[in-house]
Amino acid sequence: MYAIVETGGKQYRVAPGDTFRVEKLPVDRGGTVELDRVLMVADGDNLNVGAPLVEGARVVCTVLEQDRAKKIVAFRYRAKKNVRVKRGHRQYFTRLQVDSIEGLPGAPAEEAAAAEIIAKETPAEEVAAEETPVEESAAEEVNNGS
Repeated sequence: MYAIVETGGKQYRVAPGDTFRVEKLPVDRGGTVELDRVLMVADGDNLNVGAPLVEGARVVCTVLEQDRAKKIVAFRYRAKKNVRVKRGHRQYFTRLQVDSIEGLPGAPAEEAAAAEIIAKETPAEEVAAEETPVEESAAEEVNNGS
């Protein structure tokens, strides 16, 4: 089972037990985070793709650490112009561990309820009208070019 979640403007593929780094979240170490922007959930053969989000699904994570990434050096140099600019940057991040993926749509009870709702919304007359074959006289007129 895995899910694709969105946080900090990026998308991550996560499964229970995985650890991953996201943009800094305002939660203390040891706290829990619920990521509710779930774009897709896959459980064996069941694949639930949201439009754009999977309704009711969420990923529960524990915050392992709040830290800063390695320094990135930005160096600008122009030949023969005596221009040398060196800057450094360390991005803050939060390391999360996935505890569970909850609220999975597509459970047998939910599928039966959805099928029942669709059956109630679609009258039998409309279904019968859609399935009627084309009359032979209309088909002959098209074939004869009249």
